[in-house]
Amino acid sequence: MQTALALIAAYLLGSVPFAMISSKVFGLADPRTYGSGNPGATNVLRSGNKKAALMTLIGDALKGTLAVVIAQQMGLSATVVALVALAVFIGHLYPIFLKFKGGKGVATAAGVLLALDPLLGLATLGVWLLVAYVSRYSSLAALCAAGAAPIISALMHGATHQTIVVGLLGMALIGKHWQNIQRLLAGQESRIGSKKKA
Repeated sequence: MQTALALIAAYLLGSVPFAMISSKVFGLADPRTYGSGNPGATNVLRSGNKKAALMTLIGDALKGTLAVVIAQQMGLSATVVALVALAVFIGHLYPIFLKFKGGKGVATAAGVLLALDPLLGLATLGVWLLVAYVSRYSSLAALCAAGAAPIISALMHGATHQTIVVGLLGMALIGKHWQNIQRLLAGQESRIGSKKKA
């Protein structure tokens, strides 16, 4: 029962749409109506409001971190903590509050990784920052980080429950970026900082 409640609570926490909340706080349009249509920090940035984008980024990351930290503090097993990490991430991707149409999970995954293993989280974040700085493509940075995270985890910890969950997070992230992959290949992907399009 405790495990079930922890997973449900993590999913609901993951479902909290900070892109929508920050947009309302700053009087912006629904982020699903412009740019990529994704309710996430990168798309909110396309509104031109950096504070709203930062609020979204921090909120989405913190909910991933919070879910894992609470599970750890409750003394749940490593397996259950890994499942909680997966549940909060799925909540962000398929939030009940947005009719199961959520963001792509980059910030939430970063928050989860930092809570599971700070070194793993920082290493993965480093991959994202490097690729984003060089290419100016948030989606390409996310894809590279998603691919690198399970490899880094396996090198650090071997084939543990954590590595399996990190692998699942990576595959889900890549899947959610399928349209971005197509746009990248076609040379039509928006760069970081580009303004919104109607």
